[in-house]
Amino acid sequence: MGKCPRSLVNGFDNIFISPTTILSFLAKFYYHKPMKFEQLKEIYELPFFELIHKAHEVHVSHWPEKEIQLCTLLSIKTGGCSEDCSYCSQSARYNTEIEREPLMGLDAVMESATAARDNGSTRFCMGAAWKGVRKGTKQFDDVLEIVRNVAGLGMEVCTTLGELGAEEAKQLKEAGVTAYNHNLDTSREHYPNIVTSHTYDDRLNTIRHAQDAGMSVCCGGILGLGETPDDRLKMIEVISEFNPQPESVPINSLMPMPGTPLAESSSVDIFDVVRMIAVTRIACPNAKVRLSAGRSNMSEEGQTMCFYAGANSIFYGEKLLTTVNPAIQKDLKLIEKLGINPLKPNPAMEAPGSECDKELSPCCK
Repeated sequence: MGKCPRSLVNGFDNIFISPTTILSFLAKFYYHKPMKFEQLKEIYELPFFELIHKAHEVHVSHWPEKEIQLCTLLSIKTGGCSEDCSYCSQSARYNTEIEREPLMGLDAVMESATAARDNGSTRFCMGAAWKGVRKGTKQFDDVLEIVRNVAGLGMEVCTTLGELGAEEAKQLKEAGVTAYNHNLDTSREHYPNIVTSHTYDDRLNTIRHAQDAGMSVCCGGILGLGETPDDRLKMIEVISEFNPQPESVPINSLMPMPGTPLAESSSVDIFDVVRMIAVTRIACPNAKVRLSAGRSNMSEEGQTMCFYAGANSIFYGEKLLTTVNPAIQKDLKLIEKLGINPLKPNPAMEAPGSECDKELSPCCK
């Protein structure tokens, strides 16, 4: 069970706090009820303008500061992954154009991380293409050393390293990881059509271990995997039920990669992306909603609709794992046009708390 919140009233005598600040604080403090599939479907099927209006109201009430989180993602170990994720060009099972690269050295990672910080990144995310990590191995020890050094730069540190056990999660937290990314990708029902080398429960177990270690969880999905709208909503239903809630929810659009089973997939319609951003914002009001992979294919107008519907985090910089991402200056000009300010990094932020009198979720199986 989670810890119950302490009193809000002590210590506020003779201090002026604006009504907007109070409302924002209360909105983030009080827990919301998880949303069921039927509720999500009803919301998703609202007329477009009604849906994004509702989502915008939720967004403003929880995030009134008009800020956006700028994240940089670096692939620190590329290609050669043993898993068979059908969307991923880094799988060793497919004949793709990706060249295998071993784990980057500390100096090279620090050079990229320093550049990201100097370009205004709030969060530095490091991804490695492998099934998972195991304590006591040189590979994992090297990753921990990288994390310790990157954490010293004053940015939030995120990693996505595949499956985690409880001990590996604790060591990552102790090394300085702020958040752990592990996406569900799609619904439980559709997942076996996309991946067979591990299960949906394997992914949920990793999320549980990250939560237990005190790391924030970054968990979302990918649109365009041959799923139905119902699959997308079932995925959001599961994420909405997490206790503690995820700190961030990335919404990715598939960028078909030559050589993968999904290479010939159709692009995702921008209105479908906006609808999913809106539903995610309503279902997970306290989480940052990240407009992630696929953004490089969106017009500024399309991105603006996503921001209005509740997206308040982006990956920016020259690389997003192995896909092209818009140039930094172009991104900064867009958010300046929209009157949005870059969010300052908060490496000391605490992970979302669990709700009182409610079982932790997901549960390990």
